[in-house]
Amino acid sequence: MFQDILTKTYYGNTIGTYMLSFLLIIASVVLARVVYWAIGHVIKRLTRKTKNRLDDILVDMLEEPVVFAIVIIGIWFSLKLLHTSAAAQTVISTAYYILIVFDVAWFLSRVLDALVKRYIVPLVQHTESKLDDQLLPIIQKGLKIALWVMALLIALNNAGYNVGAVLASLGIGGIAFAMAAKDTIANLFGSFTIFMDKPFTVGERVLLNGYDGFVREIGVRSTRLETLNGRMVTLPNSQVANECIENISSEPSRKITLDLGLTYDTSHEDMRKAMDILQQIVKENGRTEEKVVTAFTAFNDFALNIRLIYYITKGESVFGVQTEINLEILRRFNEAGLEFAFPTQTIYTIPVTGS
Repeated sequence: MFQDILTKTYYGNTIGTYMLSFLLIIASVVLARVVYWAIGHVIKRLTRKTKNRLDDILVDMLEEPVVFAIVIIGIWFSLKLLHTSAAAQTVISTAYYILIVFDVAWFLSRVLDALVKRYIVPLVQHTESKLDDQLLPIIQKGLKIALWVMALLIALNNAGYNVGAVLASLGIGGIAFAMAAKDTIANLFGSFTIFMDKPFTVGERVLLNGYDGFVREIGVRSTRLETLNGRMVTLPNSQVANECIENISSEPSRKITLDLGLTYDTSHEDMRKAMDILQQIVKENGRTEEKVVTAFTAFNDFALNIRLIYYITKGESVFGVQTEINLEILRRFNEAGLEFAFPTQTIYTIPVTGS
């Protein structure tokens, strides 16, 4: 009975053949899982014992592509067991070649990223020039694009397509392609403008298109800013090249303007004392420049206004220095008996006497 079921034929194949094909697919998936476990628990332990880090990178990057390749090969052999038409066999072979080529390209792309991250990035970070920090992401992406384009051409060639004819046909649709890619081309020229003019470099703080943040990456298509809130903003290079850019990091020092209001019962001598204290606080800070300006600027509605202008040295923490100076102002003014003003009103009442 069971043998009769296995020998029944559907679409040119017996039930037994279908079951064998299905079991081969299951076996390939199981084998892939076993290989994945072996790489993670056995081979990686062996490579960690070696002094060379290259074998660790290769094994780590080879892990997923090997598993994918085992599954592809298992599916291909399982389909080969079935009797199919010539057209179906052509489709299966074409898909198999394309997937294998892309799997190899995936592995090489992962290795490229790992090598750049492990060896190139530390070297670039230790150089004084910012140009290599900007060029590295572009070169890395360019190599990956070239790798995938080459993989596509090899896959098409192995699949039986005439690559030369395909490339020639691109000339026919060149105008349409250029129209579709005009934004990409504009962004490419925008990145070239940024590299040539150097309005900013990676790591600098800029005010751009309403965003205040630090430049984290300048790519082929876009520039990425990390705002002061910690959010990542991506701006097209074509837009960046046409915007007014304020490079905050290029300022020699940060100007700070502080207005203080003292009560109206403050004497002439106390006003002079307050300005002298402000001068001393800034000069004694050590993280500010020598230039300090203090002035008695206005008779406001509720206070006598003193303006303090000082400059924080480049590279110092702006909020940190401001906090230090403000705390010292509060302490010394309290010790000197100088009172800060706040909105008050004095109401005079006139007694009304009866007639």
